Amino acid sequence: MVKYAPRIDIFMDQVTIAMLLIILGALLIIVEAFSPGIFMLIPGTILVFLGIVGIFAPDFLFSWYSPVVGLLLAVPVTIITLKVYQRLGEPEPPTTTVAETLIGREGVVTVDTEPGSLRGKVKIDSEIWSATSKDPIPAGKKVIVIHSEGVHVRVEECV
Repeated sequence: MVKYAPRIDIFMDQVTIAMLLIILGALLIIVEAFSPGIFMLIPGTILVFLGIVGIFAPDFLFSWYSPVVGLLLAVPVTIITLKVYQRLGEPEPPTTTVAETLIGREGVVTVDTEPGSLRGKVKIDSEIWSATSKDPIPAGKKVIVIHSEGVHVRVEECV
């Protein structure tokens, strides 16, 4: 006579599956919070919503309505997410320096300047510019830009 082991149901009940959906959705939302822009908020929100519905209406979770509701929910959640990210990440104007905006700014000579030569270099903020001057100026001296043309500047030593 063969004895049979008691049958262990390998399927979870519907409420447990609903709870797992909520937990998985919450994890996706947390991932999105720490790495914005990877769009885990959309599936996370849908899973949380379906999990909550599954707790209160377990039969709905396993009906053909559930995926339809998930897809219908995905459209507004996607639009809202995109609008929020557009507001959060508004583009900024490019940070380029126009030579004319350098006039009157101070910098430091990094390579000695000489009259009539553009071999001199001046560091203004974080950018290096070719420089010339009326009088020789050694490296390390503070200067002020009195003229600019293209990528070259004419400087004078600060007094």
